[in-house]
Amino acid sequence: MEDWKIKISVLWLIYAGASFASGILGIFEPDVIEQVMAGEIEGMKIGPEFLLLAAIIFLAPLVIAFLPLTLKDSTNRWANIILGIVFAVFALVGPIEYLAKQSAYSAYATLIGIVGFVASALIVWYAWKSKQKA
Repeated sequence: MEDWKIKISVLWLIYAGASFASGILGIFEPDVIEQVMAGEIEGMKIGPEFLLLAAIIFLAPLVIAFLPLTLKDSTNRWANIILGIVFAVFALVGPIEYLAKQSAYSAYATLIGIVGFVASALIVWYAWKSKQKA
């Protein structure tokens, strides 16, 4: 197995772990439990569609972690470059929202966002550099 593929898989797992941590820690913010018990969160109704979307968002990086170990090099490279860029943008959205709100809870979200962004950026970097090795 090529070294860059293993690194990319592990980085996707790091991204997934950061996403899970963000979800869990978000529950401890003020009024979140009350919102969830009322059936909505940040103005969105918690229903089957919301839960399906949340499941996809949480599971996607875990499923994507399998791709570098199975795809051919060219497909693998481009899939990780494109998905890495998309997830890097997702990683920045949370911290930017928290910093805009100037929430006291923005420190954890910023840290997790930075970890997610760095993992995504490294995914793009390793996938891009793999082309030069081939």
